[in-house]
Amino acid sequence: MEPPGEDLAALRSGLGHTAATVPALWPFYTSPTDGQVTPELEAEHAALSLYGLHQQSQRRPMHKPRASVGEALRALRRSDRFSEEAVDRRVAAAVNATSVPTLVYRLRGLVTQLRTIGQPLDYDRLLRDIKDWHYPESRRRVRRSWGLAYHTWGSRPDTEAPVNAS
Repeated sequence: MEPPGEDLAALRSGLGHTAATVPALWPFYTSPTDGQVTPELEAEHAALSLYGLHQQSQRRPMHKPRASVGEALRALRRSDRFSEEAVDRRVAAAVNATSVPTLVYRLRGLVTQLRTIGQPLDYDRLLRDIKDWHYPESRRRVRRSWGLAYHTWGSRPDTEAPVNAS
């Protein structure tokens, strides 16, 4: 089910803004805050805003449980819509981000490209990954997870496997 357009507009209004500073997003927050901007709230704000961008003008849901960021980006790389080298550069820039605002900024461009090819991802998982990005040890785990999913070997879906010449 597609969210109403005004809800998506409210979610997108958070792009480029600090968590809890956009009144249109307040009704969508579920993280406890005690009046403070916590890593959880910052991650929730980012995930909601990116989802609003991703779902814009899409009929199919762009949230899909178990569709990891790495898998979605691998689909983008294989889409033939963008050069593999360009996608690789954007992915590398995102995973090398050392702060959450930089990560979210770089994900924004990738999410726009995912929207172009209609590739969904798991926004609950993205929220957890962004929250974990605040902490160096967790950030390494998220990078590893994204990288392994992004670089998983396999034939392209539209390509036949090579025939063994024995």
